[in-house]
Amino acid sequence: MIAPLGTLVFLATIWLLVVLGASVLEASGAKIAAALKGKPPQNPSFAPIRMRVRYRLQRPMRASAEWRAAA
Repeated sequence: MIAPLGTLVFLATIWLLVVLGASVLEASGAKIAAALKGKPPQNPSFAPIRMRVRYRLQRPMRASAEWRAAA
């Protein structure tokens, strides 16, 4: 009974991979074909990249002689 269930899971996984692969090829198949032919893409699209900047909220404290002696 385990073998038919395993086969069913295997076939469902293969089907899902085929569906996902077809959707990827549908979305970017022209770009892939142009790249394989060595041609630049027809309409290059640049997505904006957001950079995360972290600011220091507090400046580092320089240790004075008193602080070093207390440590």
